[in-house]
Amino acid sequence: MPNPPPLADDLALFLDFDGTLVDLAPSPDRIVVDPDLTGALVALCRRLGGALAIVSGRPLDDLDRWLSPLRLAAAGIHGAERRRADGQVIRLPTGELDQVTRVAEALAAAHPGLLVERKGLAVALHYRLAPACEAMCRDAMVEAVEHAPGLHLLHGKMVLEVLPRGVSKGHAIEQFLAEPPFAGRRPLFLGDDVTDEAGFEAVQRLGGLAVKVGAGHSVARLRVDGAPDVRRWLIDEAFPPEENTPHAESA
Repeated sequence: MPNPPPLADDLALFLDFDGTLVDLAPSPDRIVVDPDLTGALVALCRRLGGALAIVSGRPLDDLDRWLSPLRLAAAGIHGAERRRADGQVIRLPTGELDQVTRVAEALAAAHPGLLVERKGLAVALHYRLAPACEAMCRDAMVEAVEHAPGLHLLHGKMVLEVLPRGVSKGHAIEQFLAEPPFAGRRPLFLGDDVTDEAGFEAVQRLGGLAVKVGAGHSVARLRVDGAPDVRRWLIDEAFPPEENTPHAESA
């Protein structure tokens, strides 16, 4: 599959994290960040006048830890919390997650391999290490959300996540595009998961470009093989091959 399109200086670049910038891992704390990635993101953010944002299911604090020392514009928990380019952080009110969390933790206690991730504004039940539990987990979480007004269930790659109703990566991207330095730019969004589809729909509706990373059905009109291709593209765009090998820069 081809690389993403050349990165024009008038684009606004939006990047998913897991499965797009880093390879998926058995659990969220076992990913590996390419040492050249942070330097490339710094260089591209400068080139785009700051119009680069991470749009992820992870909390902002988690993104900052993995991308340290960077503190980029970012949407965390699918947009339930969002850091604007000027550094201001906006968080939605926390929904009533207690009962949903109890259901998820009871499942994890009874079935080895299930992992509960508390995100403050959301809770995720990972079944990557226990794929046979998918149907049971789905049915239990669907029932739990039915009794939790203001929340909705999001299905991702080997994960079920409960978060405030109305939250989506598409809405987060639209919010960025209404603010400087993103406003007036053509959006480009790269993502790998079902949870990225709302973002793909939003950027294409607004005249931008959507790139699906990896296999699977998608509304995105462009596609690349996997996260290694995305990293290579970002690094080549930031530091053309004829230049010296990049060194990580600080924000």
